[in-house]
Amino acid sequence: MTSDGERLDGTHLPPAAGDGDGVGAEAGTALAVVLAHGFTGSWRKEPNLAVAAALARHAGVVAFDFRGHGGSSGHSTVGDREILDVAAAVAAAREFGYRAVVTCGFSMGGAVVLRHAALLRGVDAVVSVSAPARWYYRGTVPMRRVHWAIERRLGRAVARRLLGTRIAPRRWDPVPESPAECVGAIAPTPLLLVHGDSDPYFPLEHVQALAAAAGTPTEVWVEPGFGHAEGAISAELLDRLGRRIRELVQL
Repeated sequence: MTSDGERLDGTHLPPAAGDGDGVGAEAGTALAVVLAHGFTGSWRKEPNLAVAAALARHAGVVAFDFRGHGGSSGHSTVGDREILDVAAAVAAAREFGYRAVVTCGFSMGGAVVLRHAALLRGVDAVVSVSAPARWYYRGTVPMRRVHWAIERRLGRAVARRLLGTRIAPRRWDPVPESPAECVGAIAPTPLLLVHGDSDPYFPLEHVQALAAAAGTPTEVWVEPGFGHAEGAISAELLDRLGRRIRELVQL
């Protein structure tokens, strides 16, 4: 349950025994990764299940549906009040007994984990994948489609019927801080920014702007051939990400 009364649908994957450096059950409650999906996503969709299973080789995983998505209540505010959803998931991970909690968000979720860490804090490291740096970006065809779904009544109806995403009809008032405007407040919490050089939604200017605003300690991975978010991430990159998450919190 979020602090403003939304009930979130989610799941918990304890650390799974894996090959090689898989952490296995002996890791206990050392580390949890809270997964924040992209716009129109859900922890129950296949790409998100694959991400959760891969990261569970390295840590416990708490995955959830943002408000207005999947099995959660309410309406999506597309990155604004979703920071309260992340806060509720982080609190759940702490209640499970995990000593370190890292947030890992994709696309919209990547923007939300940045804003959560900057404004509400309470995590041990942050990973943001395929995130926008600023709001209202319409520089690519996919993002113009996203804005149609958000801003038009017909678009919201299509998103609700076909994608299971209920979008709030009201515009932001006031407009929330963009990721680039607040990312500098995350320090000294470790931050990893991951972006593909083939992202069809947000070109590299977004991760470059985030990195410039973040200061230190910030690590940036620009991945050759990587497209956008959960649907395009490879098993190799997920494994490398899981290993690096443990290093960020010194486990």
